[in-house]
Amino acid sequence: MHFKHPEFLYALFALIIPLLIHLFQLRKFQKIEFSNVQFLKAVSLQTRKSSNVKKLIILLTRMLLLACIILAFAQPFFTNDKDFDAPQELVIYLDNSFSMEAKGKKGPLLKRAVQEIAEAIPEQQLFTLFTNDEVFKEVTKKDVLNDLLQIGYSPNQLAYHTAYLKGKQFFSKNQESNKNLVLISDFQIKQNPLEISFDGAIVPKLIKLTPESKNNIAIDTLYLERNKNNDLTLAASVSSTNLSSASVPITLFDNDKLIAKSSVSFNEQAVQKISFSLKEGQDLRGKLVLQDPMLSFDNTRYLAINSPKKIKVLSISGSDDAFLKYIYTPDEFILTQSNLNALNYNTLGQSDLIILNEIETVPVTLLNALKAFVASKGVLCFIPSVKGNLKDYNELLNQLDATPFNALIPAENLITTIHFDHPLFKGVFDKKIDNFQYPKVKSYFPVNSTRSILSYTDERTFLYNHKNLYVFTASIASDKSNFKNTSLIVPVLYNVGKESLKQPVLYYQVGKLNSYDVQIPLDQDEIISLYSEQETIIPLQQNFTNKVRITTDETPTRAGMYTLTKGDEFFDHLAYNYGSSESRLKYHTLKPGNDYTVADTISLLFDELKENNRVQEFWKWFVIFALVFLLLEILLLKYLK
Repeated sequence: MHFKHPEFLYALFALIIPLLIHLFQLRKFQKIEFSNVQFLKAVSLQTRKSSNVKKLIILLTRMLLLACIILAFAQPFFTNDKDFDAPQELVIYLDNSFSMEAKGKKGPLLKRAVQEIAEAIPEQQLFTLFTNDEVFKEVTKKDVLNDLLQIGYSPNQLAYHTAYLKGKQFFSKNQESNKNLVLISDFQIKQNPLEISFDGAIVPKLIKLTPESKNNIAIDTLYLERNKNNDLTLAASVSSTNLSSASVPITLFDNDKLIAKSSVSFNEQAVQKISFSLKEGQDLRGKLVLQDPMLSFDNTRYLAINSPKKIKVLSISGSDDAFLKYIYTPDEFILTQSNLNALNYNTLGQSDLIILNEIETVPVTLLNALKAFVASKGVLCFIPSVKGNLKDYNELLNQLDATPFNALIPAENLITTIHFDHPLFKGVFDKKIDNFQYPKVKSYFPVNSTRSILSYTDERTFLYNHKNLYVFTASIASDKSNFKNTSLIVPVLYNVGKESLKQPVLYYQVGKLNSYDVQIPLDQDEIISLYSEQETIIPLQQNFTNKVRITTDETPTRAGMYTLTKGDEFFDHLAYNYGSSESRLKYHTLKPGNDYTVADTISLLFDELKENNRVQEFWKWFVIFALVFLLLEILLLKYLK
């Protein structure tokens, strides 16, 4: 038993007062003469015994009456929790990721969870609730009820261990308080095994919400490819969590205009490919839509195809560079060729890629211009000459923080190693090959680089990459090497050119780091915005001489079609889509242990918390007992003889 006001218990010492009065009560006796003393003595003895019993009973009722009054003021109560008098703290993590849109017995998991939380939490209970993208700190239900009912789905989900650590931060530093951390989620499998590394300081309570059905169909990826007739097609990878013969319609829109329609079924395979024909050079603000009632976020994928911007390539040559015309063709590139003596330095800042093709010296003016060009994110490709000035070459490489050359070795060497994992070869080879016809050089500058792209037999470097710089260590002139005659030269130089201007792709993923270049001239105070019907953002942007590099990370937050704008001017269209990891409806099996406990439902968990903190008060009973003893005393005084 516990007391709300234990200080009143000191009043129990007052019970000694009626006891003392009873023990030391003095009476004066009066003598009365009587003829027969024998009868008088007997009556006197009988009266004194009955009088003492009556007085003791009345004394007891009075002391019990007084004790009950004192205990009623002290307000005694019982509780199920031994730490009932400690402050109660409640923190709730509510997973609002896209997978929580799945339907449970009483509707979508997230909406049902919000409703049960609103019903279970007491009106005056202070609590903190956080989701994947919002925090409601130290509030009551009345404060945030409307906000809770309007919680939307988020493309991001906190890792469960991260949610645990974040939840711990919302508790006070009071060591004596009861800290209740509740994690509510469907506990979808995203890593295996389940990573919840709790430290034991706070044992969380996990509530797993399970959908009735785990059938879901999703559009996973979109990409462009050529069919067997070399026609351009849009390919989509569509997956289902269940095999089914039912046909699912898929529709392709350009803006809101229907341009193609097809269907897909999953009789034998859970992943199917579907293709749509496109026109060459077609600008497309596309949207691919399928009909599936389970999850809605993965039923739509946006895509944007813009007219590609031509990449500006400047070749500064000391020898024949005619071969570049066959690599940098006019449909994708603007190639400008010049020798060193006739070079217009104003063209350097307007280029995306500069190729130093076997010039023998590097003048200081050119060195400084190239250093500024690379610093502004331009790409430089350096091909040395066997007659080149080693001091000039190394001065250029040192200024660009690249690996310098050693003295020329006039010996033949074979190029035998392709570093397939380098981004320059992404999508070039279907598989690793080791029996190709090895190119060779007749002389080379020995270099050992950790960033090799192509290497010799002796593991020295033929081509390496350092940031925006690509360096050949040997001449590729026809009389010095047969590299021009091999199949490697085209993908190498072509991809170097493509890397110099990062063109927008079909779509980007919301919440991921994305970067691309746009050829938009900007004045000093001008900015580029991303505009859509849902939101307008100002992305991170770096302004260079001939382009602007756009970087997005945490924004935009919603999938859709966006437009690059500068003031009232509209430029390229960009598509953003949500990731597809939430589409896989597979869930962890929770095994309660020392690290965490598991509750079946939200309502049962909160009922348990209420039961542990429930207080049973008894002051009313002691008031009733006091009245009973008062009534008993009156009856004793009146009727007990």
